[in-house]
Amino acid sequence: MNYSSTAIEISNNVELYNAADAFLKTSVPLKYSYNFSWLGRPIIQYPQDMIAIQELIWSIQPDLIIETGIAHGGSLIFSASMLELIAICGGSQDAEVLGLDIDIRAHNREAIEGHPMFKRISMIQGSSIAPEIIGQVKAKATGKQKILIFLDSNHTHDHVLAELEAYAPLVSVGSYCVVFDTAIEDLPDDMFSDRPWGVGNNPKTAVWEYLKSHPEFEIDKSIEHKLLITVAPDGYLKRIR
Repeated sequence: MNYSSTAIEISNNVELYNAADAFLKTSVPLKYSYNFSWLGRPIIQYPQDMIAIQELIWSIQPDLIIETGIAHGGSLIFSASMLELIAICGGSQDAEVLGLDIDIRAHNREAIEGHPMFKRISMIQGSSIAPEIIGQVKAKATGKQKILIFLDSNHTHDHVLAELEAYAPLVSVGSYCVVFDTAIEDLPDDMFSDRPWGVGNNPKTAVWEYLKSHPEFEIDKSIEHKLLITVAPDGYLKRIR
């Protein structure tokens, strides 16, 4: 994506960059991302990344969005609502969102299935890296022309790398695979003492490993430079060929 000279000037402002970095490091342990919802469902995202995702969906106009990690369903509802707006504006009338989660809790499933945007959503319960689940996703992707992917489930290096190997090849040229929570690598390791991931073992290290052998993708640094505050630094991967 191309950004204005103003965005470039902003990204080069050291004082602003340092302030944004301090905000991220201060807000993460306070669970800042848990403050927000989309059309009534908790989304657990930073607003800056939500804006970036909105821009990507509008620009790409995918006919399939694949998301790993469902939680309360806010991200699925967000993606589905964008596809609904695109349809109203003359875009694809049958674009859809596919969500994967190892544990779709009953109350979340009920709320998602009862939402007006559910007409564009389907869900699969199971590990996103299990062969049978990967097979179901690939079957769903058959015949789709523009595919956009969001990875936001288990944040360990091995899990995210396996997701990238399984799903990134489905991304259409010019579209993106967005890997969330790469910021773990840049945060104090003691923030994740109760988690199986941390510095040296997280989505960013998986991205770096994946890109060593996959030149068809590149990190779109312009997005994080524009946002300044993002949980996905080095995580906006654009398929260039």
